[in-house]
Amino acid sequence: MTTRTPRFIQTHEADSSIEREAAVAGLMQQPAQVSPKYFYDKLGSHLFDAITELPEYYPTRTEAALFAAHGAEMARHIGNRSTLIDLGAGNCAKAARLMPLLDPVRYIAVDISADFLRGALRDLQRDHPGLDIVGVGMDFSSSPMLPPGLVPERGARPVFFYPGSSIGNFTPEHAQTFLAGLHAQAAGGGLLIGVDLVKPADVLAAAYDDALGVTAAFNLNLLRHLNRHIGSNFDPIEWRHVALFNREASRIEMHLEARRDLVVRWQSGSRTFRQGERIHTESSYKYTAPGFAQLLARAGFRNNRCWTAPQDWFAVFWAEA
Repeated sequence: MTTRTPRFIQTHEADSSIEREAAVAGLMQQPAQVSPKYFYDKLGSHLFDAITELPEYYPTRTEAALFAAHGAEMARHIGNRSTLIDLGAGNCAKAARLMPLLDPVRYIAVDISADFLRGALRDLQRDHPGLDIVGVGMDFSSSPMLPPGLVPERGARPVFFYPGSSIGNFTPEHAQTFLAGLHAQAAGGGLLIGVDLVKPADVLAAAYDDALGVTAAFNLNLLRHLNRHIGSNFDPIEWRHVALFNREASRIEMHLEARRDLVVRWQSGSRTFRQGERIHTESSYKYTAPGFAQLLARAGFRNNRCWTAPQDWFAVFWAEA
């Protein structure tokens, strides 16, 4: 068999001036906000990998256990010989574990940077020499519409794969719009998605505020990344990590709280933060299984099937387009 070579497409080219303006606009809001994308510089990515190994952080291992226990059953419902579209592919490890079960004819790995995908896709190609592999660099959080021509019009049904409960980072309204965008591209196929479920508040709080302080370091590191990006003078020592469960909104929130009155300056301005004032850095919405099924239905999906972990801590859905 001839070994293929992965193809790479970069559609997202960040405009640094526009991104700086957006970051500053968020800091000037009441309350201040910073996009969670600033978590992920090189150090932040390593810190997140460490978070997934913590005993308090259940989502990664719980979802992995679901795929291990029910992957064959999922594959029977999904069918093989599809185009597998991996959203937020990262190191592609989750999709790689499903490859023997799904046996796709094409694998499309989507992340914000095609360069970030190169090493992982070359390794994957060695393991699957006949598989058609494409790496796509795009910011799918703003729009999930793939470049034209990637999904065949006939055959190789599109199967979107969105593990890791990342859908929780969208507001429910944005999540419905996002899912509808996937549905519009998934004719004949569907969506395999991981969803974090509502559970006791103390379990949720510990998962986002671990005893070793790794999540706190992850949150505080955002300030260093922001300093490089907008020329600000945030000092992480002056801030503390706060994680809380907003029961009314059914979401975990992460914030950074000023330890004292201080002024933060950047190239084009400044802002005074009073002691106890917070910057909102992330929300992670938690669903019930019936509630998320309704969200899928409103986005146009049908015939969904759901596999849940013990104690209903996590769910994986397969929904047909």
